[in-house]
Amino acid sequence: MNSLDTMPVGKKVKVKKISKDVPVKRRLLDMGVVPGITVEVIGKAPLGDPIEILLRGYKLTLRKDEASNIFVE
Repeated sequence: MNSLDTMPVGKKVKVKKISKDVPVKRRLLDMGVVPGITVEVIGKAPLGDPIEILLRGYKLTLRKDEASNIFVE
């Protein structure tokens, strides 16, 4: 299983799980990043931080360390 921060721009992936021991887990779930949803990586900064994703019709920007705790397939 790969983490979201390793996905290339333009890739659509399905969220499998979010790490249990991360302080932002509740915030991610509240923003709609839940297991089973499909997200698309639509942008990355030159150094990979931040990462912009598209889910449920809106854009969400995540820090690289937050995206590294989201596992996708």
